Amino acid sequence: MKTTNGIAKYSSPLLLSLLCLSATAQVITAQPEIKSSGTDMVDTLNSVFGDHHARAIHAKGIVLEGSFTPAASAVSVSVAPHLQKNSVPVIVRFSNFAGIPDIPDNHPLAAPRGLAIRFKLADGSSTDLVTHSFNGFPSANTDQFRELLQALAASGPSAEKPTKLDAYLAEHPIAKAFLTTPKPAPVSYASLPYYGVNAFKFTNAKGKSVYGRYRITPVDAAAYLTDEQAMKAAPGYLASDIVQRVQNAPVKFKISLQIAEKDDHVDDPSVAWPDTRRTVELGTLSITRTVADSEAAQKGLVFMPNTLPKGIAVEDQMANARSSAYAVSFGRRQ
Repeated sequence: MKTTNGIAKYSSPLLLSLLCLSATAQVITAQPEIKSSGTDMVDTLNSVFGDHHARAIHAKGIVLEGSFTPAASAVSVSVAPHLQKNSVPVIVRFSNFAGIPDIPDNHPLAAPRGLAIRFKLADGSSTDLVTHSFNGFPSANTDQFRELLQALAASGPSAEKPTKLDAYLAEHPIAKAFLTTPKPAPVSYASLPYYGVNAFKFTNAKGKSVYGRYRITPVDAAAYLTDEQAMKAAPGYLASDIVQRVQNAPVKFKISLQIAEKDDHVDDPSVAWPDTRRTVELGTLSITRTVADSEAAQKGLVFMPNTLPKGIAVEDQMANARSSAYAVSFGRRQ
């Protein structure tokens, strides 16, 4: 693996933990005006990981194809076309967290993992879903996330103690909890649950709306490597594994919607909702094949969380901010 200015900094355990490295009335807090632009976010991510002329985050990944079949219960929450009766084709991309294209799959900076899905709709349009393998996000908004990244970039092993990251985490307990929660290496991209960072508003044919966050659960049980197994794993074991799996049988996930209740925060991704919240099954994701040239496919793909059909709308404005940053990153790598 190449040693870059984006990875050589991270020698302390805390830095590694960080980047091992989201109707009834709901709580909508008085969010401050967001100052960080998409360009600001990409520049800050590049200051952490280096500018590799690739995705600023989740740079290493693999593209596959398959289908999504909606469950009968999906129509109860939304009129979105892919949640009705018919199956639709999908493009999916699994990825590692860091903005480093050659990061080993067993490196702490590779977690959380990402799963992005593009649903191809019958009218020729599409809608995207972007998730990661951790239930939560370290920051309430993009400005706070940028501040966290800036603190990280300024807190290498030679930085004066206490570092800027130490100071930031002392004032942001949710970010600290996110960074220090163990994230073991998975057996496979197929053996992980994935979570939507942001909440969306879903409206059904009767005009009833609910607020929800996506959950994607493997049909087979979640499975993780031991520390010893992870240390011995090959740098590209996750891509090799998923290619082998889809050659043998479809890789399947259940996609569901966790429904917000009264007093749940729908515009703050740093506040996870209790697991006791009601969920509605939306359908089954079936991944059946790899694309002919994954590297070429990835270059031409950008997944936009705010590309939505009728029946689904942005509620947490971070989804718009993320889409803006993804567009900037896409433009630069072209």
